[in-house]
Amino acid sequence: MQSAIPKPVEQKPFSSSHALWGGVIFSFLFTALIWALGDRLNSIRLLPDTGVAHYYWKLPEPTVWTRASVWVLYVLHQVAIWWTIWYAQTKVAKYTTGLHRINIIALGLNALFVTLHLVQTHLFYDGLAQDVSIFSSQGSVIVLLVMVLIMENKRRGMFFGKPAPLSTEVINFIKKYHGYFFAWATIYTFWYHPMVSTPGHLIGFIYTFLLILQGSLFYTRAHVNRWWTFSLEFSVLLHGTLVAIGQGNGIWAMFAFGFAGILVVTQMYGINIPQWSRFTILGVYCAAVLYVYSIRGWDKLNEIVRIPIIDYLLVFVLTALVWLGIWVAKKINPKISFATRS
Repeated sequence: MQSAIPKPVEQKPFSSSHALWGGVIFSFLFTALIWALGDRLNSIRLLPDTGVAHYYWKLPEPTVWTRASVWVLYVLHQVAIWWTIWYAQTKVAKYTTGLHRINIIALGLNALFVTLHLVQTHLFYDGLAQDVSIFSSQGSVIVLLVMVLIMENKRRGMFFGKPAPLSTEVINFIKKYHGYFFAWATIYTFWYHPMVSTPGHLIGFIYTFLLILQGSLFYTRAHVNRWWTFSLEFSVLLHGTLVAIGQGNGIWAMFAFGFAGILVVTQMYGINIPQWSRFTILGVYCAAVLYVYSIRGWDKLNEIVRIPIIDYLLVFVLTALVWLGIWVAKKINPKISFATRS
């Protein structure tokens, strides 16, 4: 997801929009395959759930082989996609309505490793969750979403169409290198989970597949299609809310109204809709809040601002950290530049 549509545009014989729709169909079909094969994993014995910091879907007694199976494949997947991004930035760096050859390679690599992860799950079960914290997976996706807010700041604004006072140099830096972080966040999260067929996992895999698809379409018009990138951000609302409902812990409203709050404050200003539509969306949001919290209790109303406050604070914290890193880099090498190519 990027905040500007660079030029020039090169025509290619294969449409990136067709590749996008093909990837979306593949994502849903492969998720259906995970569901269809899910019963094969039901006999695996797992430890009791011990709380929010515990990840339930991992073997009680992992072996060298179960660990190696996931870590080797994850590293190969990660390095391979990082290489495609590096190649695209250094050898291509030109937007097209079709597909570059490196896009086809990236799509093929991701399809291959998605398939290998399914095989690995049914042979060895464990994902990266056996060795790393659940918060690392969740945190990586949160930072990804915050980086999108930063990159889009000048184009759509941060608060009701008005941009936040963020450093242009920081925005340029994140635009230039975001692909590497996004690839890590999505692929790391993808390999964190075994391909089990719980509703929460299935919803999560669909969303992860769509993010991986987006990461494969760099330097194409599909990659910067505003409705497509908006749908990816909007899907966080659906994913977070549905998973919370499935968990039955009563915090679904925090996710629903939290992410919807970011939608009405920021995200809906990134798509070309009339002003009356924005007022309608805001009105529906406010009416839903009044209705739900008249039932849940007004003492819980603070739920709706928790996620927005965290995300917007992280925007400024991350901007400051990146600015500090750039400042240090320039002190070491005054000639360094992070300007984006257009």
